[in-house]
Amino acid sequence: MSLTMGMVTIDCHDPQQLAAFWCGVLGTEVAADYGGFVMVGPPAGGVRMGFQQVPEDRVGKNRVHLDLNSDDRAGETERLVGLGARVLEEHVGEVPGLDWTTLVDPEGNEFCVGQGHD
Repeated sequence: MSLTMGMVTIDCHDPQQLAAFWCGVLGTEVAADYGGFVMVGPPAGGVRMGFQQVPEDRVGKNRVHLDLNSDDRAGETERLVGLGARVLEEHVGEVPGLDWTTLVDPEGNEFCVGQGHD
C-alpha cells in the first residue's frame, strides 16, 4: 500500500486564528499561509494540519475529531482552556483503562484529550 496520512484539514471561518490556537496546542508553528488556507507544521510524531476558510457555519457534531494523548490530562486540559478551548464533557470510568476530556476549539470543533491508566 502506498498511502500515508499527510494532513488533517479543518474547515473554519478564520484560518489564521485557528492555526495560531492549534500551534499553541501542539507546540508547532505555521508552515505556510495562503490567506484562505493555512498549513501548520507537523508536531513531533504527528501529521500536518490545514485550516481552510469556508463561508458556512459548522452545523451539528463533528464527523471526525482529533484524539490527543497525555500523561497529565487534567494539566493539559487546563492549559488548553487557557489557550481558548472550552470543556464539553469529562469521561471517567466509562472505558476500562482510559479517561478523556472532550473540548472544543475557538470555532467549536470538538477534540479529546485522553489518558490511559491501569
